[in-house]
Amino acid sequence: MNYLRLLCKLYRKKQMMKKSKEQVRTIENKLRKLLLYAYEHSAYYRETFEAAGITANQIDTAPLEQFPTLNKELLMEHYDEIVTDTNVKQSELRSFGEKSSDSMDRYLGKYHVVHSSGSTGVPRYFLYDEQAWEEVIISVICGALWELSFRDILKLLAKKPRILYIAATNGRYGGAMAVHDGIRGVRAEQRFLDIDTPLSKWLETVQEFRPNIIIGYTSAIKIFAELVETEKAVDKIERVVTCGEPLTPGMRHRIETVFRSPVINYYGASESLALGVEDNASDGMILFDDMNIIELLDGEMYITCLYNYAQPLIRYHVTDKLIPRKSNNGFQSVDVVLCREEDVLWFETENGREYLHPLSIEGLCVDGLLDYQFRKDSSHSFEMLAELSDITQSTNVKQAVTQQMKSVLEKNGLGDIAFTVRFVDKIFPDPQTGKKALIINGGI
Repeated sequence: MNYLRLLCKLYRKKQMMKKSKEQVRTIENKLRKLLLYAYEHSAYYRETFEAAGITANQIDTAPLEQFPTLNKELLMEHYDEIVTDTNVKQSELRSFGEKSSDSMDRYLGKYHVVHSSGSTGVPRYFLYDEQAWEEVIISVICGALWELSFRDILKLLAKKPRILYIAATNGRYGGAMAVHDGIRGVRAEQRFLDIDTPLSKWLETVQEFRPNIIIGYTSAIKIFAELVETEKAVDKIERVVTCGEPLTPGMRHRIETVFRSPVINYYGASESLALGVEDNASDGMILFDDMNIIELLDGEMYITCLYNYAQPLIRYHVTDKLIPRKSNNGFQSVDVVLCREEDVLWFETENGREYLHPLSIEGLCVDGLLDYQFRKDSSHSFEMLAELSDITQSTNVKQAVTQQMKSVLEKNGLGDIAFTVRFVDKIFPDPQTGKKALIINGGI
């Protein structure tokens, strides 16, 4: 995508952000176009639509909730029948993803391939054709510069910003690929730091590159903030963009304080790299309703990606949890709990087996609590590993956390489960995925 084309698409995207709820809902046309395309080009969708009683002439009128849902098991089992290009084969795609070290390589010469981190099991691969990839890039750029007017965006880009990206970069991670192409598209300078890079190398890179925009996993930016405080290694930071992990209120405040700059929290997933953005905690996460239809059914999240025709995902179950909020514009506003299936804590109680879901414990907000992680140590007990911004606040933090957690446990029928708080120097990300797990089972 050339520079002028990118700017034109970015301008149109910014204009869409101003539209009313009624205007945004013109996505109905996008939905019907996608459903018809899937029916005509995917053997799986044709069969499942018809099994649900939906024929070709009913696609334009049948309510979305009448269409069948999809989950990761069905996706992997029927992958070759779901994709709309009969030349695409899951076995060959997996081989391509494992052998091709250059994320710029295209599968079959035309498809961008990203994979999940594998945190929920065997990594899945997702295809994006060139048109879908352009939509992703524009959304990534728009999200990173969310609160700026188009004029202010042009002023920022004219200064040729220096952008540092810190995350898992060794692989076909969608975030790294999209950020790379987005930065290149706006003609900014860029440097990548893999999360496994020794901190001494971080310092060398920062001192040599002098970034003024930072993008990366929340846990990585937390580490970077500590480095900045200790070494005074950077000049003025224009903005910080977090992604891939929860951004707690305490962590947001910490990052804003250290860098004295706006903090944008971008929301994407391998299934759809353009889901939403949060530029302040009070408004919540603003969903890109022009890109996806997101349904909340019995507390579960289902996504219909409106822009990806190569690998249609229609009513696809995602394990993240969304809590609706009142929206001040035409787009939905929610709180997001990024979770994995194994993040559920199961316990043995007097009344049988019960569980504690991340949704119940993700939103702890206590002054002085910088970061936290939960560790199950038996079928009757678990502990919080707590990182403090000031160790002198440990007594107050422990008291507040214990009180909040006691209330949560009672509410969830887990009043007899033992809970303790243990303070640690740092909460580290998983070395394989580069992301911080909210819940770990077993030893640390």
